[in-house]
Amino acid sequence: MLDVAEQTAPLRATAEPPGGSTLAAGTKPDSAVVRDALGVGIAVGLSGFAFGVTSAGSGLSLLQTCALSLLVFTGASQFALVGALAAGGNPYTAAAGAFFLGVRNAFYGLRLSQLLALPRALRPLAAQWVIDETTAVTLPQPTRRAARIGFTVTGLTLYALWNLTTLVGALGAEALGDTDAWGLDAASPAVFLALLAPMLKSTTERVTAALAVLLVLGLLPVLPAGVPVLLSALAAPVVLFLMGRAKGHGGGGAEAEEAGVTRAEDGR
Repeated sequence: MLDVAEQTAPLRATAEPPGGSTLAAGTKPDSAVVRDALGVGIAVGLSGFAFGVTSAGSGLSLLQTCALSLLVFTGASQFALVGALAAGGNPYTAAAGAFFLGVRNAFYGLRLSQLLALPRALRPLAAQWVIDETTAVTLPQPTRRAARIGFTVTGLTLYALWNLTTLVGALGAEALGDTDAWGLDAASPAVFLALLAPMLKSTTERVTAALAVLLVLGLLPVLPAGVPVLLSALAAPVVLFLMGRAKGHGGGGAEAEEAGVTRAEDGR
């Protein structure tokens, strides 16, 4: 996926720093990118053990558990699916909830496809690694070369470890006994929230996230498992509508004030 010999231009303009340093301003050493990517890949990849245990404890077979990690490979969706099934939810509702959670990866892909500019033959393979963690590592990189290294190392490390630890967790679920008592199903969502929190920079994003959480918590006691997750998506259009109305009223007031000042000036 990565042509080491390729020297790509920085994604934003850089200038050589004083003193003749070998690194242009705004670039990042390959070793630093690899270190960051390995840190994320290893830390999150180990939580595949939690998924393996949770999935096996929910009644899925070893083959089904491993197939989910190999083919789906998006932790939040996998946990949502097995969690809904374990709670007695309808399989179709559980699958729908997992699907809509995974849709966000398609939006990541739109941005990453421009950033990485991979050859067409590699894009279908790279699409399997378009997840929260690879996106979080790739987007901040200052050059296309650094972005490709970050994406590749994070994706490869995480995919290998996640699937290996899923297998180990599924095999060891019986030895752990009551998997619910360990609370391992909270491991991957906790990692996801830790990655997501720094990205909520605007007021609109924070309000949307808060409303989505409130919707899920409020609907959990009254709706079947998996449905609250689906309905939490309504937070986005509701917040955007309210923000738009607030701006409209604010803009109207500003226009009226401006018109009043103009009339006052005309009267002088």
